[in-house]
Amino acid sequence: MEIQQLRMFLKVAERGSFTAAARDCGVSQPAISQQVARLEASLGRPLFERQGRQVALTEAGELLRRRALQIVSLVEDTARLLCDDGETGKIVVSAIPTIAPYFMPGLLEAFHEEHPQARVEVNEEVTEAILRRCALGEIDVGVLALPASRGYLRFENLFEEELLLVTSADHPMADRDRVELEDLREQPFVLLDEAHCLSDDIRGFCRRKLFQPVSTGRVSQLATVQELVAMGFGVSLIPEMAVRPDPSGRLRYRSLDGEKPTRTITACWNPDRYQSRLMLRFLETLKEAGRPGPVARAT
Repeated sequence: MEIQQLRMFLKVAERGSFTAAARDCGVSQPAISQQVARLEASLGRPLFERQGRQVALTEAGELLRRRALQIVSLVEDTARLLCDDGETGKIVVSAIPTIAPYFMPGLLEAFHEEHPQARVEVNEEVTEAILRRCALGEIDVGVLALPASRGYLRFENLFEEELLLVTSADHPMADRDRVELEDLREQPFVLLDEAHCLSDDIRGFCRRKLFQPVSTGRVSQLATVQELVAMGFGVSLIPEMAVRPDPSGRLRYRSLDGEKPTRTITACWNPDRYQSRLMLRFLETLKEAGRPGPVARAT
């Protein structure tokens, strides 16, 4: 049983496909199939059930997956401990989809300028997947929004961000002097689907004002939300970091008057894992980044 075999086995288990796993590992599909076959031969048990192009873990495969995660994590932590110069190495980061494309590029650029020899792998995942993978040691740092909790993980809040009202340019509220949340009571909302915590934030804020937003559609990308708003399908609340330039003038962004909806961005990591000097420096970069720089709001 070799560590590389375990890494490839874990990737196939994660992806449910030899082809996808081979692509992620940067090897050919026959190469990864051969390594898994050798692992199965050495253990004398099949690890996967083949289901067409997809595969599923057998009972033995599930047991090995749990142990392999611990073994690979221990090996990687040991390597970091022995080769911990604070400048080289790899950090695996996951961020939720309403943060990853807006906050992470600038953060990674700043970190790369200070640590050009380091490698940072960024994944875009929903909150529950980030918490699970962080607990298992598959990622080093998660960047997500509260509420988020898992007893044995460490959390540190980074900044609070306002949620802005976005409407189409010809919406009746677009040019009003004041708009409060109560004014949106009868307005149709375009929201992200249930997998995204941002929709929970919006519904929770509305419930505190004693109304439930009427949803006209649920989509998976903030860009799609804004496009549907521009087409007149409803209004929405958008994180300030996601405000996009709109040369066509189809969208209007504004702060609500009165109590403003916000979300809190936090970082999480597993304190039981070895914290390399490089990872600690990445966490410091996260903390120093604070909130993203000012964004030009459409008028």
